[in-house]
Amino acid sequence: MSKKIGLFYGTQTGKTESAAEIIRDAFGGDVVRLHDISQADIADVAEYEYLIIGSPTWNIGELQSDWEGVYPDLDEVDFTGKMVAYFGTGDQIGYADNFQDAMGILEEKISQQGGKTVGYWPTDGYDFSASKAVRNGKFCGLALDDDNQSDLTDERIQTWVTQLKTEFSL
Repeated sequence: MSKKIGLFYGTQTGKTESAAEIIRDAFGGDVVRLHDISQADIADVAEYEYLIIGSPTWNIGELQSDWEGVYPDLDEVDFTGKMVAYFGTGDQIGYADNFQDAMGILEEKISQQGGKTVGYWPTDGYDFSASKAVRNGKFCGLALDDDNQSDLTDERIQTWVTQLKTEFSL
């Protein structure tokens, strides 16, 4: 098993892909391998001890189409012993009732398959009314909103990656 991190993302408008690239660069070196889920084999997930899963929330609280396509296949993956961090892109103002739902949907499924969630993120500084991604008062991963808070994205990613380096013991 590789000590590298597999970052699997789905993207519709390119925002999640851009965030994935910034996250990869923040880790530095050749630590993170990017995988566009639309072109990846879900079995590739098994190669990694450390995973980062990224998805935008699409339409009204739905998975992005590439993730929707592989979602049933996640049942076939044993995530036992894998540390999994999540990040999502969304619009907390336009979709306040389901901000970051896709991140929560993926985290719930992968946790049921044995994945250990790391990288919890505070909800402070966000303005939303409901989210399937909130666990015990925190997001189950990094919540990004380039529609309304693009000025905070780089700083949030840097802070989160520093946290993940500790949680992944890198």
